[in-house]
Amino acid sequence: MKKAFYLLSVFIIASSAIIAQDISKGPTKTNVVESPKLVVGIVVDQMRYDYLSRFSEKFTGGGFNKLLQEGYSCENNYLNYVPTNTAPGHASIYTGSTPSNHGILNNSWLDPRTNEVVYCVGDSQINPVGTGSKAGMKSPNRLLVKTLADYNRLHTKMKGKTISISLKDRAAVLSGGFNANGAYWFRGQGQGYWITSSFYMDKLPKWVMDFNNSKILDNYMGQWSSLLPLESYVESGPDDTEYERGFKGKNKPVFPYNLLQLAPYNGNYDIIRATPFGNSYTLDFAAAAIGGERLGQDTDTDLLLVSLSSTDYIGHNFGADSKEVEDAYLRLDQDLMKFLNVLDKEVGVDNYTLFLTSDHGANQVPHYLISQGLPGGYFKEATVKFELNYFLQTKYGDTQLIKNFLGNQVYLNHERIRSVNLKISEVENAVKDFLEATEGVKLALTRSELLENPFSEGIELMVQNGFHPERSGDVMYVLDPSVVVYAEKGSSHGSPYEFDTHVPLLFFGFGINEGKTTDKTYSINIAPTISELLNLPMPSTFTGTVIKGIVKKE
Repeated sequence: MKKAFYLLSVFIIASSAIIAQDISKGPTKTNVVESPKLVVGIVVDQMRYDYLSRFSEKFTGGGFNKLLQEGYSCENNYLNYVPTNTAPGHASIYTGSTPSNHGILNNSWLDPRTNEVVYCVGDSQINPVGTGSKAGMKSPNRLLVKTLADYNRLHTKMKGKTISISLKDRAAVLSGGFNANGAYWFRGQGQGYWITSSFYMDKLPKWVMDFNNSKILDNYMGQWSSLLPLESYVESGPDDTEYERGFKGKNKPVFPYNLLQLAPYNGNYDIIRATPFGNSYTLDFAAAAIGGERLGQDTDTDLLLVSLSSTDYIGHNFGADSKEVEDAYLRLDQDLMKFLNVLDKEVGVDNYTLFLTSDHGANQVPHYLISQGLPGGYFKEATVKFELNYFLQTKYGDTQLIKNFLGNQVYLNHERIRSVNLKISEVENAVKDFLEATEGVKLALTRSELLENPFSEGIELMVQNGFHPERSGDVMYVLDPSVVVYAEKGSSHGSPYEFDTHVPLLFFGFGINEGKTTDKTYSINIAPTISELLNLPMPSTFTGTVIKGIVKKE
């Protein structure tokens, strides 16, 4: 004890002398940047990397191009797991790890313990807040590790706030993590409100209720016309094609769209999701959160995490080559410019750091590719499941060996297999052989292969990164490029190919160098890189690494 006291005394005296010396010499440079007052994470749902270059000449100087020119761009940024969908996308960005670690395999999966299909953020044990609907019964209860936001909350002794916002509940919940001060998602139908759950709070804050009651949403329920003359959208296909679904209540998927007239046929306020105005409305709410929560107003770094979902709904509805998708990105560019101006005014030009990325890309509509003589197709899951059951019945004389066929996974009925004196590994291999002989399937991997073989590259590694021993099925399969499980109109995603995995990654603002890299980076590197900026400890749950050259060291 005396020794500890003595050492402490020496340290204090020495430190005082150093401080006095430093003062006499004036300010000195340090090797570590101070933290920004606010970190803003923006995830643009279903944004392919090539949209940045494809529409760049029509972008303003204050949105995407500002981030590119004044920030740092990772031009070869990829997702390193499958499936590439919304829930694993957001969980991977904010946990700095893959589904093999954070446990969010897909938007939904089969729980082997209960034999029930579970939703990634569904939680029957909590109550909705801001709505009477079950849409509010959501929490991060199935996420297995903490997020970047959770680590920042711990580091600041819970003084740094986290606010997470998205039209989609899974995006808001999985971004914000366990200790968010607020995670908000959109309840459409006849309500049109931002809601949450009792996991986060007992009632909505006044600023949220004021925003809901302001009826700002009604201002967007007018007409969706093209931002620029439609004939100038030469980067996209024709306005009227057979590859688009469009809205119910309108004969053709062509501009303009009278949203007020179409709303009753398309979920009332839910129609806003599949228009660019869903993103506008989300950024309006994010701007209100800055003032309502006083984000970025003290020395403890706050996080504002925003997922822009409308680009995903529009892509699914109209396809990656549609004029509607182009219009959505041109309007989003203007919305980003306005939002950056809000950040400059409310937080300060030099006080915030922003990153922008996507949770996945999108394929071109397979029917369009086929019309151009290119490979593409549709995988009929129900048909293949029926044929697989018939195959196993013929081979083993039993029709109950499969428990479920879901999300590019086959779940076997282990109890049944054992009861008829078969080996699990034998049935796994039989299913694998059947699938690999099925048209549209590129490869299949069994549970045994994934547990026993540490793959180091290729699609096999991506499947392994998306595999969780306690939650995944027994045989995982990957489809051929541009073969999808989806409707025959509109774009989809989920594959390990470049159109789904190559996504933008831009950093901008305080503590960020200007420049770009063509080195390969991964979305799981975002959380470690922001952690370096914030001087957070690097937890063992991060499997991504810091991207070198982005964070300034002055």
